[in-house]
Amino acid sequence: MAQFHRTTPQTVAFVGFGEAATAFLTGWGTDRPRNVTAYDIKTEQPRLRTQMTDKYREHNVTGCDMAKDALGSAEIVFSVVTADQAFEAAASASDNLAHGVLWFDCNSCAPDTKRRAAGVIDRAGGRYVDVAVMAPVYPKLHKAPLLISGPHVADAMETLSSLQMCPTKAGDLVGHASAIKMLRSVMIKGLEALMAECFLSARKAGVETEVIASLEASDPDIDWRVRGGYNLERMMAHGARRAAEMREAAQTVADLGLPNAMSAATAIWQDEIAGKGIAPGKYDLVARLDALLAAR
Repeated sequence: MAQFHRTTPQTVAFVGFGEAATAFLTGWGTDRPRNVTAYDIKTEQPRLRTQMTDKYREHNVTGCDMAKDALGSAEIVFSVVTADQAFEAAASASDNLAHGVLWFDCNSCAPDTKRRAAGVIDRAGGRYVDVAVMAPVYPKLHKAPLLISGPHVADAMETLSSLQMCPTKAGDLVGHASAIKMLRSVMIKGLEALMAECFLSARKAGVETEVIASLEASDPDIDWRVRGGYNLERMMAHGARRAAEMREAAQTVADLGLPNAMSAATAIWQDEIAGKGIAPGKYDLVARLDALLAAR
């Protein structure tokens, strides 16, 4: 059984080994914990197995074929899967957790999803922490701002700080941090979708220059061309993950008894852009618009 100390944890597990996991490891550098294990469901897919084992090797972690092998002795676990897999990751891991392990659920999920996951982890003897990652992990790496909430927030603050991470307490209830993240995403990802619909339509109609000029005249505080290009880049590179997040955001709004049509539509646009499978390429708003239109 893992022993827990009020020092930097030295046995850390990642469930999910994508952008967030590799960013944290890169940021920690040579000051990383001594023992790092990882499990990603992609390892179980024959066509992706070699890609994942190469990634484990590249980041000098012990990659595991099964979640239980990654979790057995971990002092802390970072759950960094896609939003739609967050509860399943907690449920499948619950039988293999060391007593008292801190489970950092860093996934972009509705508060109710996090509360369900917390119930599973806590019943298994773990200590669940609701974590909301409030900025892209690149280029901030392990310094990306984290909102955390739940009954174990004091120990979580100490542990994350010992890893030179940047946590801020959001509250003592699971779901508080995720509510802030989800409702912020209604705006941030919603603006991305609105810009995609506006600028793609304007480009197809041949009036994008005039539309952008009108927007600049109405709101000169936003560089609409730069912001539009950036937003398209985020959707093209990360739209599938953002769509999953927005479905959770839509659920968050619905759980509050409010209409969620905007959030639901945002998820559709994120999927639409990501589904083209087009790399963003060098920054150029019009080039990105043309590439997306050509793929329709």
